[in-house]
Amino acid sequence: MGWLFLKVLFLGVTFLGCLYPLVDFCPSGETRGQKPNFVIILADDMGWGDLGANWAETKDTANLDKMAAEGMRFVDFHAAASTCSPSRASLLTGRLGLRNGVTHNFAVTSVGGLPLNETTLAEVLQQAGYVTGMIGKWHLGHHGPYHPNFRGFDYYFGIPYSHDMGCTDTPGYNHPPCPACPRGDRPSSLERDCYTDVALPLYENLNIVEQPVNLSSLAHKYAEKAIQFIQHASASGRPFLLYMGLAHMHVPISRTQLSADLRGRRPYGAGLREMDSLVGQIKDKVDRTAKENTFLWFTGDNGPWAQKCELAGSVGPFTGLWQTHQGGSPAKQTTWEGGHRVPALAYWPGRVPVNVTSTALLSVLDIFPTVVALAGASLPQDRHFDGLDASEVLFGWSQTGHRVLFHPNSGAAGEFGALQTVRLGSYKVFYVSGGAKACDGDVGREQHHDPPLIFNLEDDVAEAVPLDRGSAEYQGVLPKVREILADVLLDIAGDNTSRADYTRHPSVTPCCNPHHVACRCQATGWTDFPTGRC
Repeated sequence: MGWLFLKVLFLGVTFLGCLYPLVDFCPSGETRGQKPNFVIILADDMGWGDLGANWAETKDTANLDKMAAEGMRFVDFHAAASTCSPSRASLLTGRLGLRNGVTHNFAVTSVGGLPLNETTLAEVLQQAGYVTGMIGKWHLGHHGPYHPNFRGFDYYFGIPYSHDMGCTDTPGYNHPPCPACPRGDRPSSLERDCYTDVALPLYENLNIVEQPVNLSSLAHKYAEKAIQFIQHASASGRPFLLYMGLAHMHVPISRTQLSADLRGRRPYGAGLREMDSLVGQIKDKVDRTAKENTFLWFTGDNGPWAQKCELAGSVGPFTGLWQTHQGGSPAKQTTWEGGHRVPALAYWPGRVPVNVTSTALLSVLDIFPTVVALAGASLPQDRHFDGLDASEVLFGWSQTGHRVLFHPNSGAAGEFGALQTVRLGSYKVFYVSGGAKACDGDVGREQHHDPPLIFNLEDDVAEAVPLDRGSAEYQGVLPKVREILADVLLDIAGDNTSRADYTRHPSVTPCCNPHHVACRCQATGWTDFPTGRC
């Protein structure tokens, strides 16, 4: 069956079935009852130290800091990988990349995406009667059945991958600076590390409504669509899931919106304030519409992108000093704390206790099983999960999270997705290490460690000095870690695992006008919810 036919079929069934026909919800006759709503907001490349409530040096997150004071802040919360696609796949499946098949990023020309036999959080909640929406960056496959509308989301508005994976007319702040999309008949001569000449597309459901995207107004559009989604979903009488993948704090940082707000400060701080304002608008809408029955979870996909220099965020105290002495960055793409320890907040008035700081060891992996449990739904029974139900921590009944957490290789060293870094209690164990590209261009070489490096994070959050291999402390931890690794690899080998299709072909590149070198087009009849196509 051709995808053009499926596209028409999807929109027709959606319309006739009154799920979410481009814009409007249909009255369902169902009542929400006690099922909670969920709003999950995922920041991009935001450092642990970018949240003011975490790090006093940060003064740009007033709304998020207020949310922390009105809810729960997690200080030992971790991304499931330290790069985009694997982290997002784990959020939506509750499974590590070795299980769900997504071990590294998808490209503009990727044929595949999150494997189709993986069940997403949206699909589980959809079956439980929820209206589901996704706004923002997807990055789990855009071609054919990998599109969000076919992965459990009734409504989608956003970009299919990172906003530096296509050119725009508003390239903003970047390192190095990048040109706007070409307007003539010939491609531009791009510098290394800059965008491709194919313009960044903006989708609403299955239609490209703008190409190239105007980055200076993207945050405003995301806020507007999110507010409208919450309003329509609340009016429908059905519970809802809204998953937002923000463009912030990934580069480029918008120049038009932020130039008037710099006040002599660096663009990154202005970008933080713009993101903070967006989140504040979403929270305000929740408070006005469904405050007592909506759980809002804010976190990040991985740590800051250090090679972007002053346009990268702060890791706070998690400076990975052992690695910085070896060379390279200990942030995004690495398994050092700066790569995967991320800000995290939970807000649910009357349910999540106010102004609480949790030290429980938790992960983005836990979002799936926790939300499924709170929704009264059931986990798929034919596979194993790496996340846990964190409800008892969220409600203040426990401070116990994971005893063990795995940090998959994410590009700086080792095979993608391999489990060679292990957290056991306060101990962090490295069988392989390496530094990502730093601001000065330096890259830390891959090093294998057998016996491994072991750090005690309780005494050394900067990961500066590993334990002496001859010490009783080291010898007490090592056999436990070896057993843990052997057990998880045996479990994965016997699990229902998937393999992502990472093949590429230029024909799958999103393009509303292939006759123009940049696929340039404009939306027709842009309204609050445009129905025209480029």
